[in-house]
Amino acid sequence: MEDIDFYLEHAQELMDKAISHTNAELAKIRAGKAMPSMLDGVEVEYYGAMTPLNQVASVSTPDARTISVKPFEKKIIPDVERAIINANLGLNPQNDGELIRINIPPLTEERRLGLVKQAKAETENGKISVRNARKEVMDALKKLLKDGAPEDAIKGAEEEVQKITDEHTKKLDALLETKEKDIMTI
Repeated sequence: MEDIDFYLEHAQELMDKAISHTNAELAKIRAGKAMPSMLDGVEVEYYGAMTPLNQVASVSTPDARTISVKPFEKKIIPDVERAIINANLGLNPQNDGELIRINIPPLTEERRLGLVKQAKAETENGKISVRNARKEVMDALKKLLKDGAPEDAIKGAEEEVQKITDEHTKKLDALLETKEKDIMTI
């Protein structure tokens, strides 16, 4: 019985990770508003090591259309600017010697639809991860059945795994719906 509980917890854990990963990926998709999280994937070469931008500079949003990046050391401003350009985020940083400003252009309808498509793809990846977790746990439960576990306990566990899968799929759908509204709101 404790094997079954272990697998149920394992399923819950894997599916929770899939949701948090999907949530993080959706946060990277910009919705027309400037957000510091848009630069989360940017890494700067700092003393020979690749370092996340938020560890070498403060990133803020003074208004809805601007991101401000103020490096802790002035001498790395060109490196930060180059890192932002090389990250292929479609952003154009402007350096004034003190800080870097990034103006976020308003999204066109075509771009918004492209971002919705991207959000749907990320959500589908999350659903695939959830289904893979379900398959992994179901296979493990079938193996337990072959090893002599009670059939009714395994059936109950399989139903529980399916219930957990359905809950996580609904959470992913809700994340997508929220992101879609966010993107399509002008």
